[in-house]
Amino acid sequence: MTLALALIAFAITLTVVALAPLRASAHCDTMAGPTAQDGLRALETGNLALASKWVPAAAESELREVFEAARAARDLGPAGQEAADHWFVENLVRIHRAGEGAGFSGVQPYGVPVDERVAAADLAVDSGDLAPLRGLVTEERWPELDRRFALVRERSGYDVTDAEQGRSYVEAYVSFFKYAEGHDHAHDHAHDHAHAH
Repeated sequence: MTLALALIAFAITLTVVALAPLRASAHCDTMAGPTAQDGLRALETGNLALASKWVPAAAESELREVFEAARAARDLGPAGQEAADHWFVENLVRIHRAGEGAGFSGVQPYGVPVDERVAAADLAVDSGDLAPLRGLVTEERWPELDRRFALVRERSGYDVTDAEQGRSYVEAYVSFFKYAEGHDHAHDHAHDHAHAH
């Protein structure tokens, strides 16, 4: 894809996002979410594995193509970098959501509210303590939540240059978040992902 086409696609995406209501359909659909943040880190460092852990292995070549184009466009100055970064994140999240079998309507900006259980689960992962989820998850679900949280913590020390290890972590992470939200499966396709990781 040429840079001109990439910038046109980015402009169209920005228009769609600007006209969409400001409500995240999923945690990973926000610029502050882990998928977007890992995508930005991948662009900064040149380590695609930081982002590719969020997509199925079968989709990694598609992501690599977008990544390489975005990295090249970043050299065109600040405007090129901003456009390339947003274009890459949009594609990363789109591919991630497709891998989940979920829809995608664009990446929402920083500051878009997410479900309080998602925010609490974020705090739990960041702090290494489930306390932020107390009172938000029923007591009968707590043993399974604790088991899933332990798996997230166990897999958190993965090699960040190894996409497969990263995918193993993401699998545990998504399972934990979905359960914290009240879903019993890693992804509840019957539900419209109104509250997703």
